[in-house]
Amino acid sequence: MKYYFFTGAAGYIGSHTAYCFLKKEKCKIVIYDNLSTGFYENIAFLKEEFSDSLEFIQGDLSDKKQLNNALLAYPYEAIVHFAASLIVKESMTNPLLYFRNNVANTINLLEGVISSKIPNFLFSSTAAVYGEPTSNEPILEDAQKVPINPYGESKLMIEKILLSTQKAFPDFRSVILRYFNVAGALMAKSNLGQRTRNATHLIKVACECACNRRPKMEIFGTDYATPDGTCIRDYIHIDDLANAHFESLKTLLNTKQSQIYNVGYKRGFSVKEVIECVKKVSGVDFQVDLAPRRLGDPAFLVSNNEKILQNTAWKPQYDNLETICKSAYLWERQLQDR
Repeated sequence: MKYYFFTGAAGYIGSHTAYCFLKKEKCKIVIYDNLSTGFYENIAFLKEEFSDSLEFIQGDLSDKKQLNNALLAYPYEAIVHFAASLIVKESMTNPLLYFRNNVANTINLLEGVISSKIPNFLFSSTAAVYGEPTSNEPILEDAQKVPINPYGESKLMIEKILLSTQKAFPDFRSVILRYFNVAGALMAKSNLGQRTRNATHLIKVACECACNRRPKMEIFGTDYATPDGTCIRDYIHIDDLANAHFESLKTLLNTKQSQIYNVGYKRGFSVKEVIECVKKVSGVDFQVDLAPRRLGDPAFLVSNNEKILQNTAWKPQYDNLETICKSAYLWERQLQDR
């Protein structure tokens, strides 16, 4: 029996990753989450599916006593760290929240991990660490990293802290996953998808419009140096991202070699293309207004995913924009019907 400690897994990516792990191997997962942005509904679904293999602790990473007690409860094989604030626009107006919640709280977690002698750490990072790429080519892991928003800066700071911790403690190893744009819902069941209180993700917002949950949406900037003037992003299905966690951690456990991986599909779609795709799969022609650029948005962000494909057994299953948008739309429609 393997034991894993997941932080922030009441949220979208963490809950899907927990489902993936519990489906693929015999293990027990302890989820530690303060439910500030996560949802107990996700925990309830996982408990119903895997009652004896899941334990939930409502706690905050700033509470060192509770955190350390939780870290000592089982002989954990690895930490999988999702807990973070993650809205780019909010990070521009409230940067201290992002450095406190993302950086300071991760330091609290790492202190407990080192003290408890937990050897493996999987970190949820982001493509935002790259900032504004200098060319419209898929980005390699060793590309220049100059974040243009506090969210990306906070994640890059954590990456640097992890690398320094590895040097100081040779028995400690980590995998850093730099996500690109995640969307969609669990393909195997209809009970898990993206819940949010104030959606900002393009596909989620478009699906809410298609389900009449909001009257319209906006395109922020149509004057970027891209073919149609709107930002281009690499969109990855949530199930493929969850499986990337499982396969990259499995590789870490086997090789005992720390790694950094991009996780995406090596192809990009513009904002306009994504909106048209949601309209197509939903059959709804909702209102879209044009608005000025937002601070902190790079024009082009697409992964070079060759490293994770070569070094792990990860094989994407849902590399198709219509599949991603349709699963997101069906989930949104189900939420509306409840």
